[in-house]
Amino acid sequence: MEQSANVRLHELAQFLQTRRARISPEQAGLPNRGRRRTPGLRRGEVALLSGISVDWYTWLEQARNIQVSTQVLENIVRALQLDPNERKHLFLLALQQLPPDLIPAESVISPKLQSFLDLQGTSPAIVTDQRLNIVAWNKVTSIIYGNYEVMSTRERNSVWRTFTSPYVRQLLQETWETHARHRLAQFRANYGKFAGDPWWMELIDELNQASEEFRTWWPEHDVLNGPEGKKINYHPTVGLLVFDQISFLVSDAPHLTVTINIPSNDDDTISKLNKLLLE
Repeated sequence: MEQSANVRLHELAQFLQTRRARISPEQAGLPNRGRRRTPGLRRGEVALLSGISVDWYTWLEQARNIQVSTQVLENIVRALQLDPNERKHLFLLALQQLPPDLIPAESVISPKLQSFLDLQGTSPAIVTDQRLNIVAWNKVTSIIYGNYEVMSTRERNSVWRTFTSPYVRQLLQETWETHARHRLAQFRANYGKFAGDPWWMELIDELNQASEEFRTWWPEHDVLNGPEGKKINYHPTVGLLVFDQISFLVSDAPHLTVTINIPSNDDDTISKLNKLLLE
């Protein structure tokens, strides 16, 4: 873990040095005081433009493990005239998270992504955001898990629905606890990026009031990312459905996760799903 952090900090230091070297004093709005032994701005000039001490900025370029705030990074972005991709890269290196405005409060799904979901046929497919809201789905998903079109925003939150919906408990039966703990651990892992955010605090408070299991498990601080693997459902009409689950991030919208439940070859799952799609 320590080695990984050192690699990241050295990458940050080298990135800052290269961005500093490409900007002349004139470009930065500073007077040119004659020839320089090295191109670009001096560390002291970047510090001046960023409103921080020379020592503090120097420590960043020396790959020291220091705490840096979002505001300081934004000041450095302006001082070094970073473009949006470079700004994103700086935040990921320094804080291991995206800049605030690259984490949208509401997610807009592109027509291409929706088309991809629709083409999955008998494989239930959804898109979730970092709050674990289900923001897109295909037809077979609604047939199995409920009509998301008529659900409220809160009901489309997969954590809320897992812990409060009698239908979900009926669908999962003896696998409900495993599923619920997995979903909660994903939620806890995402919450680490937004700790103290009002939206998250409100939902956590409501879940504490609505679910005894949530009240018991939330303080355990379990964290997890990734799909569930094998998923078992008990549909009220066709009975047992077995899936293998995969998940991946959307390359041009990394705050979105696509999850696809691939029907198992066992238990006649595909023919059962085809029957549901024809009804």
